[in-house]
Amino acid sequence: MRKIIIFVSLLLAFALAGQAQRIIVVDTKYILDKMPEYKDAQKKLDQISLQWQKEIDDKQSALDKMYKDYDAEQVMLSDTLKKKREDLLFNREKEVRDLQRKRFGYEGDLFKMRQELVKPIQDKVYNAIQQIAVNRMYDLILDKSEGITVIFADPKLDKSEDILRALGIAK
Repeated sequence: MRKIIIFVSLLLAFALAGQAQRIIVVDTKYILDKMPEYKDAQKKLDQISLQWQKEIDDKQSALDKMYKDYDAEQVMLSDTLKKKREDLLFNREKEVRDLQRKRFGYEGDLFKMRQELVKPIQDKVYNAIQQIAVNRMYDLILDKSEGITVIFADPKLDKSEDILRALGIAK
């Protein structure tokens, strides 16, 4: 009976040791940063973002000037003109907020453009990772770039360079 318990224990130990070798760590941020098409997409997003932010800043500056002008002139305005100017200011302020939300808000133009430009590249990396996982029979792949906290990862487990080679980026 004792021999059976020892045999089963050893068998379990070897099975668990074999499983531990089928875990790898990758850094998708590192991989993406090495991809020229990702850099190009990110550069395009940054340029468009700056352009849109300038558009919003210009509208905000014009609105600020309108507020200053109104503050300076309001003592000379009739109640009817005050009301018209306040309505105009309110509408312009709403336009600026709406434009900001349209460009940078949840599922706004920047989000949609990022989906259009970056998601295909991320899918390409995911497919390469999945292919390596299947071909090399890995059971678990951890991404240490974000989302999952890896307290310690042996550098020999990091297979990011293999993914870059599979994508044809590294030699």
